Amino acid sequence: MPRRTPISETSVRFPALDGYSLGATVFAPDGTGQSSTAVVLGCGGGVPAARYARFARFLAAAGIPTLTYDYRGIGASRPPRLRGFPAVAEDWSELDCGGAIRYWRSLYPRAEIVGIAHSIGALLVCGAPNIAEIGRFVFICAHTGYFGDYMPRYRLPMALLWHVIMPAMTRIVGYFPARTLRLGEDLPAGIAMQWAARRGADLQPEATATDVTRARSMIARYGKVAGEALVVGFGDDAFATESGTRRLLAQFPGLHPKLRLIAPAEVGMATIGHFGFFRREAEGKLWPLVLTFLQGGARQTMPAPAASSP
Repeated sequence: MPRRTPISETSVRFPALDGYSLGATVFAPDGTGQSSTAVVLGCGGGVPAARYARFARFLAAAGIPTLTYDYRGIGASRPPRLRGFPAVAEDWSELDCGGAIRYWRSLYPRAEIVGIAHSIGALLVCGAPNIAEIGRFVFICAHTGYFGDYMPRYRLPMALLWHVIMPAMTRIVGYFPARTLRLGEDLPAGIAMQWAARRGADLQPEATATDVTRARSMIARYGKVAGEALVVGFGDDAFATESGTRRLLAQFPGLHPKLRLIAPAEVGMATIGHFGFFRREAEGKLWPLVLTFLQGGARQTMPAPAASSP
């Protein structure tokens, strides 16, 4: 295990690029020295930033300051009333991710900023207008949200949920009440309806966006994504399957990814799935893989994931 240092954990608010106030937490190693690497962590869609706190503490205790933040409408960035709250995926990407990168750069002006993203957070972070500020990337369980890439037994139930139940309930309630259904965080109506409109394997702003020009601009910025990337997926992930992850990576022709597909048995875990990387159990088995990439530089050779003790 890496050497651990004391850290500070501070709740903050910073403005998105349009001024909307976002809730966030800064996890930083104690001391006044400037770190050479600083991580900005993009959540999965509708996943609260608090879910990533343990992993962020791990990175900070290894000397790497880490920012977690909630997209507008989620967690600490949720307004008092979600019904009728205007938010679409382009807001999360352009304004919220862009604001997080700007804020983190202001705190660490000389550090290499590494973007870590979970699930479809990879699409959101990489659509930020200041994406060039990020030098390297780590994608965990990354995919595009296309249900045809899911494991076969999940395709029909997920298609019914996303494309039938979710839009119907959103129209009735004014937002998608995911908490009531025990499906995670409630979603703003605009986000839910965009997700429901997703049909084909390719990203289709004409079908999902309220502002097609803005959506096309976000997708066009994927061509500016460059640098090394560690991409980690798991054999039992029902959603970010190998085909789903490779579909996502195809959006970023300038990226140089190293794809690691790990079976739970390789690291002595019974299951990992879409969220298991962030569980306590993964700390000694999976997190050092990411830490080695962060500490070793862009072309560091990746070690095998740690197996469990017999």
